[in-house]
Amino acid sequence: MPHRLALGLTIGALLWTGIILTAPMTLHRPAFAGAAAAVYAGAAGICHQRPERSFHVGGRQLPVCARCFGLYIAGAAGALLAWGSRVRPGERARIVLALAAAPTVLTWTAEVMGLATFSNATRALAALPLGVVAGWVFVQMLRYDSQLNGHQVNDGRPRVHGG
Repeated sequence: MPHRLALGLTIGALLWTGIILTAPMTLHRPAFAGAAAAVYAGAAGICHQRPERSFHVGGRQLPVCARCFGLYIAGAAGALLAWGSRVRPGERARIVLALAAAPTVLTWTAEVMGLATFSNATRALAALPLGVVAGWVFVQMLRYDSQLNGHQVNDGRPRVHGG
């Protein structure tokens, strides 16, 4: 089951990234307008969606801000990278996640405190390490858990050990 969760997480991250990128282009197409509006409404629950802090595609704002977009696209990349990795998440995974979060935390804190203003590109770039590491760690932990529980999956077929 953890293997399926890892696969679902990876597919979900890729789909969400694709949805974020295509929503602005489908918002004004009658066949897709309702679905695109639902994406914007759903994203509003997790993102401030401020136009000046968001990227635009075709002159239309993405449903999430630049920082969130950086997290999502990097998370999808990290999840994909995990499938080609043989490195197991270790006891230091939390430390690595904390270090990867540092650029996001520092830029966000500097902006909230009024110490600096960053471009959308800088906000997105600062989020990339956290997104990649989080995506990789979550998928690898699920895959590793699957192996620990006796369901080694390398070629798409589960193998139950000891039985």
